Amino acid sequence: MDRVVEAVPDGRSAGAPAAALLSLDGVTVRYPGHTALHGVALDVAEHETVCVLGPSGSGKSTLLRAVAGLTDVASGTVRIAGGDQAGVPTHRRGVGLMFQDHQLFPQRDVGGNVAFGLRMRRVPRPEVQRRVAELLDLVGLPGAQRRRVDSLSGGEQQRVALARALAPRPAVLMLDEPLGQLDRHLRERLVVELRELFRELGTTVLAVTHDQGEAFALADRVVVMREGRIAQVGSPVEVWRRPADDFVAGFLGFRNLTDATVARGVADTPWGELPVPAATRDGRHRLLVRPSGVRLTAAEGAPRATVRARTFRGDHVLLHLAPERGPALEAACALGEAPAEGDTVGLAFDPSEVVVLPIASDW
Repeated sequence: MDRVVEAVPDGRSAGAPAAALLSLDGVTVRYPGHTALHGVALDVAEHETVCVLGPSGSGKSTLLRAVAGLTDVASGTVRIAGGDQAGVPTHRRGVGLMFQDHQLFPQRDVGGNVAFGLRMRRVPRPEVQRRVAELLDLVGLPGAQRRRVDSLSGGEQQRVALARALAPRPAVLMLDEPLGQLDRHLRERLVVELRELFRELGTTVLAVTHDQGEAFALADRVVVMREGRIAQVGSPVEVWRRPADDFVAGFLGFRNLTDATVARGVADTPWGELPVPAATRDGRHRLLVRPSGVRLTAAEGAPRATVRARTFRGDHVLLHLAPERGPALEAACALGEAPAEGDTVGLAFDPSEVVVLPIASDW
């Protein structure tokens, strides 16, 4: 069974509630010549939004398809509201599905698209009409029932697809790259609206996305996957502040990674001696130094580095540094304090921004 990196024996997040609406226990999925999921264990609580992140081929979409019944499970159990879903077809699992390309029916108008699942369940017409109007109001498209779907913008189509998925009141709403085809500005706006909507409705959500910003803004918990296994589960703050290993740190975009030997609160690294958090035990370690922990200083005797490049990041500048010794470093710097390319700067390190990682992950 997969073991989530938070020292939780059964592979579930330390913060996960005991009662789960959706539960995966030792789920393995195999394709010819390839195992896509390796004994994955994950709980999703009622009203919780969980986002699954990972590089291409990590198994995140396969996990979603296994829950939905679109992909066969070789071993393990998927339970929804306590019921084993083995042999249960997709349309009887009580899940709502929303995909990246929306998959709207072009021959139906907006109202017909939203009403599709309700009519399949033979819901009476007055109730269908009421529910469609209610959902279009919720997603910001009031009175759009008669509009053609090909007349809608990408953001509007996304809203219609969401309303259609929500219409039958699914036990679990599953989103596969729901905002992937939208421009960045629209994604950033809609992800806030989605979070507010899910909270208002009390929806339980399992979402897959490659966009870290989207996942961290939307999720109550984030799942990072690697090669069909769960590498880490935690709140967005937990995962960002304390990546479980080199892989998670690299996936999140951190580059300041090095081997080190720690003795009495000081790490011997290729960059020189670095302070580490007070509780760090002596011995060999792998260290992550956040860019925000690389400080510029004019102190005499501080290690020196040359500014090779600067990347504007909106509220700060990311400096790409070539130290006098050791590999390249990245440092975050306030806009008004950023040195010019080619400048030589002194370096200091903040121990609160140093993360101690395992030397090697057990895969």
